[in-house]
Amino acid sequence: MNISPFALVAFCGCVTVASVISVITLALKEGDSKTVTAPAQEPPTIIVNTGNINYASGKPPAGPNPCDGKKVELENIQCVTDAINNVLPQAGANVTKGYKGDMEVDVEPVKTPYWQNSMCPVNVHWHLGAEHYSLGEYDETGTGPKFVTAGLDRKLAVGDVRGGFQCKFYDENDIKFNKPYVWEHCIGMEVGETYEVHWPHSAGGACGTVDQYQTPFYDGVFCNADKLVSTHGSIGVQAQVFTIVNDEEYYYPDLMRGMIVDGDFGVDMAIYTGSTTGTSRNNEICSQYAPITWQVDRKCHLVSASTFDKMCADMKAQRDDMSDDLYAHGSRELVDDAYVADNQANRYLRKD
Repeated sequence: MNISPFALVAFCGCVTVASVISVITLALKEGDSKTVTAPAQEPPTIIVNTGNINYASGKPPAGPNPCDGKKVELENIQCVTDAINNVLPQAGANVTKGYKGDMEVDVEPVKTPYWQNSMCPVNVHWHLGAEHYSLGEYDETGTGPKFVTAGLDRKLAVGDVRGGFQCKFYDENDIKFNKPYVWEHCIGMEVGETYEVHWPHSAGGACGTVDQYQTPFYDGVFCNADKLVSTHGSIGVQAQVFTIVNDEEYYYPDLMRGMIVDGDFGVDMAIYTGSTTGTSRNNEICSQYAPITWQVDRKCHLVSASTFDKMCADMKAQRDDMSDDLYAHGSRELVDDAYVADNQANRYLRKD
């Protein structure tokens, strides 16, 4: 009986393309009364993995960093004279809904998502406690595993760090707030603590390339400084405040890329112009990196420790060395009303 070459291929299961061609060729020879198959070829050896790559934090191939050293050096200044006289509003501010700073400014913050304004995230880092203040969410009545008044130093693995305001979620009797988590990538972090995460964005970043994320973040912000039209319109920071829990129900896999927008995450926003933050500034010494846009989530949120650890693994996987941002930085003291811009907006505006 004659057997279709295609049926034969199906019956044999797995053959090479060459085998199929041989079958068809032989079957179509004039005068042939039966099909003859060519010897099956050995399947090629498939190499599934090479080397010993840690896929959680393996880096891309080494290469030149076009953003290295691009930070524009601006020294801190006296708040009471220079910041006032030069209209350089500061951050982090009170972001309670209805609050308005005392510094009159003539610029408006970016009120739409940064990606709609050709800005990309160029870094992620976080502070112990909240640098901003949101009454009833993260304020002086918040608590944590090492409750102290906001502003006092707390000992971390990296040394004493000035703590900011805390959320109100912490419950020592709830296991998700005190069950230890084995950190693999982040340094000096603790379950139950409050952290304010910052994502600096810039229209001058190396957007869409392997060099997009930089430490220090200034290198990323000023990587392509010629693309910056204005500081308040081309540079911005997203800020979101979290209490860490050891509970996978609160896992988000991509925190490095920007603030979470889901449910009540990223909905109640305070938007204003301010400056860079950190403990080298206070209400006497101010930052010259101003005005820049701030988009701050007023709400506290719960997030899993694994969310942060995954973010740290992603940071390790960047071409630039981000190891100086794998731990919490200290929080600047709350900025005095005199140095806060009077242009705070309450929500995203739609952009057609």
